[in-house]
This record gives sequence, C-alpha cells and structure tokens, in this order.
Amino acid sequence: MLKLRLSMGGTKKRPVYKIVVADSRFSRDGRFIEKLGFFNPLLPKEKEERIGLETDRIKYWISQGAQPTTRVARILGEKQIIPMPSNSNNPQKAIPKKDRKKEEKKAEAPKEEKKAEASKEEKKAEASKEEKK
Repeated sequence: MLKLRLSMGGTKKRPVYKIVVADSRFSRDGRFIEKLGFFNPLLPKEKEERIGLETDRIKYWISQGAQPTTRVARILGEKQIIPMPSNSNNPQKAIPKKDRKKEEKKAEAPKEEKKAEASKEEKKAEASKEEKK
C-alpha cells in the first residue's frame, strides 16, 4: 500500500522532514518512490518556509490510491489540498504508560465488585422465589 508520509532528516535536535510517497512496508527513512515536499517543525507556523509542497504531484498520488498518514493529512489540510481531518481525542496519551495500567486495574476492580454484588442479589432473588413456592 502506498503512503504519503514523513521521512526524517536533519541533525541531532534539529529535525527536518521530507514528505514522500513510499510503500508502507519500507522503513521510515528508507527507500521511497518520490519526494513531494518538506516540513520544518522548528520554524514558526506563520512562516511560509515551514512547509513546501508539490501540490500537483500530491494530487496525482492521492488519485492513484496513496493514503496520507495522520500528520501528513493535517499538513495537507492546512494547505487546503485535502479536507482537514477531524481532531482525535486521546486523553490517555498524556499519562505515562505504567500509570495508565494502574488506572485500568483500579477501574476494573469496582466493576468486578459490582458483578459480585449483582450475582449475590440474583441468588437472593432466586432463593426467595423458591421459598414462595
């Protein structure tokens, strides 16, 4: 499957990305088919030199079935080449992974207690039905 994605370049602590079309099986900075632009995240958003795109080639590759990654889709949406994708909401992303696991365990424990209480109540209801008979 063809992807429009970012390929990292630059030096340590100074990333510069190329926007390329590549097969999804190739590595991030590996082989690609064609370079379609660049993205410099260190420049302010107002500067035009931050993003450079070849719009006609991007439209061609999208028409050929290439799918943009989420970051590239946002860049293309800002430049109004494709419709802007909707914002995704992942509030768990800001929490470290080990803390997320702790919170999941805490959330599961009350559910299990509720299930145990519900099963006890069901047993009581069944017992009372048997007594009435």
